[in-house]
Amino acid sequence: MKMRWMAFAVLALGSTACSQTRVMQSDAASAVAPQMAVERFLQAANARDLHGMGQIFGTVDGPLMERQRRQDVELRMDAISSILKHDDYRIIREEMVAGRDDPTTRVMVNMTINGRSVDNVPFVVVRANSGRWLVQEVDLERVMAGG
Repeated sequence: MKMRWMAFAVLALGSTACSQTRVMQSDAASAVAPQMAVERFLQAANARDLHGMGQIFGTVDGPLMERQRRQDVELRMDAISSILKHDDYRIIREEMVAGRDDPTTRVMVNMTINGRSVDNVPFVVVRANSGRWLVQEVDLERVMAGG
C-alpha cells in the first residue's frame, strides 16, 4: 500500500525522473561498482548528459571523453542516449564475462521504453586501469528490436 501511495505521489507531481531498482546478489560488495556504472550511465542517458555518458563509457584505458575528441564522443553518446531513453529499468543480475584479460562484468537490465518491456539488455562493464568501472558495450540492437 505504501509503494502505491509513493507511486501515485510521484505521478501526481509530474516527475520525469526514471525509477530504478537495484538487485543485489550475495556478493553485494563486488556487485555494487559495475551496477552503479550502469545506473549512472542510464541516468545520464535519460538526462541527455552527453559529457557524463562519455565519462562513464570507455575501455580499460579510460573513459572515451578523456581519450577522444569531445565532438566525436558527444555525437556517439547522443545516438546511444536516443536509443536508451527509458521510462524505467531494473537490474536483474550480473555475471562475470569469461575469457577477458581485465575484470569484466555483464549486467543484465530489464527496461521499459515507451511503455514497452525490453528484457535482458546486456551492459558489459570493465574495470579501467584507474580502478573505475566503465560501460564498454550495450546491446543497442536488442533495445531497438524490442527485446
